[in-house]
Amino acid sequence: MFLSKKGVTSLPICPSGSVGCQVSLGNLFDRAVKLSHYIHSLSSEMFNEFDERYAQGRGFITKAINGCHTSSLTTPEDKDQAQQIHHEDLLNLVLRVLRSWNDPLLHLVSEVQSIKEAPDTILWKAVEIEEQNKRLLEGMEKIVGQVHPGEIENEVYSRWSGLPSLQMADEDSRLFAFYSLLHCLRRDSHKIDNYLKLLKCRLIHESNC
Repeated sequence: MFLSKKGVTSLPICPSGSVGCQVSLGNLFDRAVKLSHYIHSLSSEMFNEFDERYAQGRGFITKAINGCHTSSLTTPEDKDQAQQIHHEDLLNLVLRVLRSWNDPLLHLVSEVQSIKEAPDTILWKAVEIEEQNKRLLEGMEKIVGQVHPGEIENEVYSRWSGLPSLQMADEDSRLFAFYSLLHCLRRDSHKIDNYLKLLKCRLIHESNC
C-alpha cells in the first residue's frame, strides 16, 4: 500500500489479484501530494514539540541554520525558482532528497528513544515519518517510471554522517543534534510538498492551476 493512517487514504496501488494494472499518473500524483503533506505536517508537529520541551533557552535556532546534510543538493528556495527547473530535473531532485532521508530517519527512530523522558508522541511520529517516507519514495519511483520510462536514477543522494552526534554523552550537544535533524526534516519535507504540488499542476493540469 502507498498511503495509510490519519486522514490519508489507505489504497493499494493495484487491486488484489489484478494482473499488469496501471494506476493513472493523476492518481499517483494525488496520493503523493497527500502523503507529502501528511509527512510535512508530522515533521512540523514533531519539531515544535521537541523545541518546546527540550530547546527553550538553549539558543539552538541560531546554530541550526544551514547545517542540513541535504545542503549539498541544489534545491530551489521558492516557487519562482522551482518554476524555472525542467520537470524531469525536479522529479529527480525529489527522489534524491527522499533517498537522502532514508538513513537519518532510520536512526532517528532508534536514537530518539534515548532522549530523557521522550514523550510517546515524538516516538510515534518518528516511526510514522520513517515508514511514510519509504512509501512516498516508492510512489515517486512509479511516477518517474511513467513520465520517463526506464530513466530512474539509482542511489544518487546526499549521505548523512550525523549518527555519532545523536549518541554524544553530553546532553546539550546531543539535544542540539536532534534539534538540527528535526529542523532540517521540517525544512526538506516542506520543500518536497511544494515541489510535488508544482509538478502535479504542471504535468497533470498543464500548469492551469
